[in-house]
Amino acid sequence: MPRPLVALLSVVAVSILGFLAHAYWPTTHAATAPEAIHRGSLLIENATLVDPRTGSKTAGQWIAIREGRIEDIGPASMRQRYPAYRRVNAGGQFAVPGFNNMHSHALQSENAPGVLTLMLAEGVTGFRQMAGTPELLAQRAAGQLPLTEKAPALLAMPAEPLVPTSAGTVDELADVLRQQRDEGADFIKVGWVTPPMFYAAIAQARALGIPIAGHVPEGVDPSRAELAGFRSIEHLGPGDVIWIACSTEKPALLSESIEHPTRSMPSFKLPNFAAPIVQAAIAGKMKRYLINPIVADSPARVARLHEAMTSFDRAKCDTLAEQFARNETWMVPTLVRLRTQYMQDDPAYREDPAIPFIPPASYQLWLEVLGDFNRLPGQTKQIYKDAYAKQKTLTKLLADAGVPMMTGTDGSGQAPGLSLQQEFKELAAAGLSPLQVLQMTTTLPARFMKRTDSMGLIAKDMNADLVLLAADPTSSVDNLDRISGVVRAGNYYSRDELEAFKKAIADNPERTLPVTTSDVHAANGE
Repeated sequence: MPRPLVALLSVVAVSILGFLAHAYWPTTHAATAPEAIHRGSLLIENATLVDPRTGSKTAGQWIAIREGRIEDIGPASMRQRYPAYRRVNAGGQFAVPGFNNMHSHALQSENAPGVLTLMLAEGVTGFRQMAGTPELLAQRAAGQLPLTEKAPALLAMPAEPLVPTSAGTVDELADVLRQQRDEGADFIKVGWVTPPMFYAAIAQARALGIPIAGHVPEGVDPSRAELAGFRSIEHLGPGDVIWIACSTEKPALLSESIEHPTRSMPSFKLPNFAAPIVQAAIAGKMKRYLINPIVADSPARVARLHEAMTSFDRAKCDTLAEQFARNETWMVPTLVRLRTQYMQDDPAYREDPAIPFIPPASYQLWLEVLGDFNRLPGQTKQIYKDAYAKQKTLTKLLADAGVPMMTGTDGSGQAPGLSLQQEFKELAAAGLSPLQVLQMTTTLPARFMKRTDSMGLIAKDMNADLVLLAADPTSSVDNLDRISGVVRAGNYYSRDELEAFKKAIADNPERTLPVTTSDVHAANGE
């Protein structure tokens, strides 16, 4: 290949690393099992039902489940009608709808079957995959994703996130979005694009009738983005975009971010033949970069974040939050992802309970990036630490204003500190009540997905996805972690069974749970 072309592709590869750090984890998984669910007959006895909408509790309830749906709910007398159903004694336990991880990269993991089973073990019965590929979409269409009865349900998945190399013109962008929709994408994911291409993508997605979500790019006012129709924002921005909107120095900072973006690259369509070359060129650097992208932030980017946060104007932020709430613009804070970036040197991450389940090579890479973080200037690390505290304050402000929010982790099982249970605790530390956290992981995802008739509550005719807890989840967020059992599509897993799955994954050098023929048969209800 001519050297000039190689040089050009190398520049492209390095340029898009900044996007890749926030947009998605590497896709290396080859799916082997069909997407299906196990369906059985189950009678859960004497549970206390929790309604996440109000926090009300109804004791002494029997839940009859058949073929993956809730068939009936009532007092003890109803058990006479279901003598042949498998019985689960839930006395003293609290039944809540299954949890939802609304920002996940599980399907891109090398050990995806194991990651999905670990999600199930922490009560996750549904997830939104936040980056796709033509291959993943094709595998889903063919029923070949590793979504066995030991995995949460896939709620939605986009195609590849939009980047500067997705399209060079608005017309090319329209073709890209149309192709993604036709490939089966449930929504368009924005990663890193220029402001003009961002607004064009919103308009074209609306014209195509497909939702659009993701990152608000540098140089974009989130208020204007929201008014244009961008109604799902990830990671509280990410970066400084919301903080600039809430700053007394907003005009100057917004102008500076437009004129001097920390990541700059012209939009152009990358030729199809070049894509594999670029992927090969960036593979090693990308994997390292993804562990903690802010390690590579320039001093100018750090300074702008600091200035935006120190010039915070509460009145401006209240106005923005009220607009988000009024127009139902959704937020997925992913506080655990922000914390593991801004505070990677927290000693707790060296003892994280997820470490036994992380592939050894991935954990070693995390340790290497930790070394890079530790070498950052002390002032930079202090700015990052302060920034995370302010992100929690922002989360509380948005919640108090009524902005709809959902739980998500941005995890793929390759780094410590990214469990949904940890997200619950960070939300509580931000000042959200246990009931608010429960709503963010149950009823609100159902509303966002427009599936309130099938998920988000324990009620007749709903999907049989629920979690049994040993203590009242409305009294303490810690009780969301006291899982006695999980029901996924009518299939019950006791605490002992879930722990056995976790042990099998930890004992496997690949940190996965093999997909076997019996899994395939069980997933198909055979």
